[in-house]
Amino acid sequence: MATKRKFAAENSGALVPVKKPKQNQLALQDQGGAIQSLPQRTSSLEAPIMLLGGHEGEIFTSRFHPSGETLASAGFDRLIYLWNVYGECENFAVLKGHTGAVMELHFSLDGSTMFTASTDKTLGIWDYETGARIKKLKGHSSFINSCYPSRRGPQYVVSGADDCTVKLWDTRKRGCAQTFQNIYQVTAVSFNDTSDQILSGGIDNEMKVWDLRKNDVLYKMSGHTDTVTGLSLSPDGSFILSNAMDNTVRMWDIRPFAPLERCLKVFTGAQHNFEKNLIKCSWSPDGLMISSGSADRFVYVWDTNSRRILYKLPGHDGSVNDVDFHPNELILMSCGSDKKIYLGELQA
Repeated sequence: MATKRKFAAENSGALVPVKKPKQNQLALQDQGGAIQSLPQRTSSLEAPIMLLGGHEGEIFTSRFHPSGETLASAGFDRLIYLWNVYGECENFAVLKGHTGAVMELHFSLDGSTMFTASTDKTLGIWDYETGARIKKLKGHSSFINSCYPSRRGPQYVVSGADDCTVKLWDTRKRGCAQTFQNIYQVTAVSFNDTSDQILSGGIDNEMKVWDLRKNDVLYKMSGHTDTVTGLSLSPDGSFILSNAMDNTVRMWDIRPFAPLERCLKVFTGAQHNFEKNLIKCSWSPDGLMISSGSADRFVYVWDTNSRRILYKLPGHDGSVNDVDFHPNELILMSCGSDKKIYLGELQA
């Protein structure tokens, strides 16, 4: 069974209420008797930082449920863990089915379904309520690195793999609906907002936009100088965020009729190393912040407009592989190669 505990900061004092406390505010009394105010709480987490432990291998992916009440995580141990976000952050279910590492997972927009991509060359579709695997999608001939469900319209899911293909799946039907042939391995995929285009990145450093109707590349976006490891579509669907092994996170304009130079901003700070993990990135729900994992064991958060680093969060003992913002509160989740998941409260 998974273990869990609150993250305890090192201090020699005791927590005591302030004489005239603000809402949710405590004070720290040190050995000298001086009172120091602690920062205002901005979330409903039991503590400002929660640590979730239980995975038996590296964690490659984690996502909040759209309701914000629970989260899912998966990785090298081939298992999908489901956790409560509030209270003691209990692990309430472990889903089995994949025979290889789980590289990426996502929830459907309504939260009823989970999609997983695995090195066992299959995609999994899971019923969130029962924990049962509804479908196992077969068609790739090598490791599947990435998957992403459509935001609207029919329930499609796209996948990218080491067999140099991008595949489109209709979850209502058997078999692959469409295959797009790439020259090099595909390491990250996403839909656009209307789900009539697929975006992919791979070891050729290029971002490609595939048109579902033409079954071909609509346009390419160049700028990265090393493998693209993660893609994240902005909440409004206008931009795509990409993370790459050239140690940059880039923001691209994917709206129709955008200028030829679609790379709008470059964010620096997050690192990749010899491990060559497929480190992912994420948008905050309001689009004002972005975050990325990093091989230097820190979690980076930038201001989207100014490109300034707002947070460089320590805690992990290994590469931080995935990050996700809570849908309703100022909470950032991170998971890493140290088999740990952190929930951290951000300041308003």
